[in-house]
Amino acid sequence: MNNPSHALPPLSAVRAFEAAARLSSFTAAAQELGMTQAAVSYQIKQLEQRLGLSLFQRLPRKVALTRAGERLAPAVLDSFQNLRSAFSSTLERSESELAITSLPTIAANWLVPRLGAFHLARPGLAVRLDTGVPLVDLSQGDFDVGIRVGEGRWPGLTSHYLLPSLYTPLCAPALLQGGALQRPQDLLKLLRMGRERWWRSWLIAAGIAEPDLSARPGVDLGVEQYEVTAAIAGHGAAITSPLFFHAELEAGRLAQPFAQVLRDHRDYWLVYPTAHRRSPKICAFRDWLLDQAAQDLRASPWAELKPTLPR
Repeated sequence: MNNPSHALPPLSAVRAFEAAARLSSFTAAAQELGMTQAAVSYQIKQLEQRLGLSLFQRLPRKVALTRAGERLAPAVLDSFQNLRSAFSSTLERSESELAITSLPTIAANWLVPRLGAFHLARPGLAVRLDTGVPLVDLSQGDFDVGIRVGEGRWPGLTSHYLLPSLYTPLCAPALLQGGALQRPQDLLKLLRMGRERWWRSWLIAAGIAEPDLSARPGVDLGVEQYEVTAAIAGHGAAITSPLFFHAELEAGRLAQPFAQVLRDHRDYWLVYPTAHRRSPKICAFRDWLLDQAAQDLRASPWAELKPTLPR
């Protein structure tokens, strides 16, 4: 059984003792702690009664440590200084690094090419990016902000709409040579990469009432970036967002065989814990990222597309 005499006294009393010992004044300690002088005096009296020792001499206009107080004070002062240093270091690191978690495709093909501009705007802020597929619990504190796909509602998180989730078939330009892809039906002859529900929805919207996807099963690699890499290599067609592969389309490494683009009902959102909504680094990143997204939307022919529920 624990000895009650070995139990730590209330932290409020120890805190009052530390401030009074460091400042040699109950009044100054009260001002620092946001308490009244009487409250500080009461806390220290409670501590003295618990210890059975006098810790201060009450002198006119000041206090002085007794011998017992002098024995106790160094360890208490050192402990509180270590605590201050630990909290200060944690706060400094917290405000000097922005940790982002994002889905791989939007991170690699949209966010990363822009992060250099953010760093130029905030050179004192380091950026750490994680592109894991599993959903990260932002309440755990490992990451400051996230880019998620959904409908914009997550408990405990503030969310800002970024970009629409678009999809259309993309392929290597070589597959268009010789008229191999003249009609949407011709896509059924190729290896289809990506989400089957997107393929089905797109083909139906393209006029194929009952597309038979079982004749040649597709491949879902779980990450659109991988599927587009395979498409660039000429292995088939990937269904994905033309927004995220604009550079590849412009450079001629990818081709969009048909103009039709659909929008999923789950879009891309910037999210962060509501409790941290006033963090300077989060506010800076939010304002910058929303401006980047707004610029893309103004230039996009698909910004006003209405969502189509995939079948």
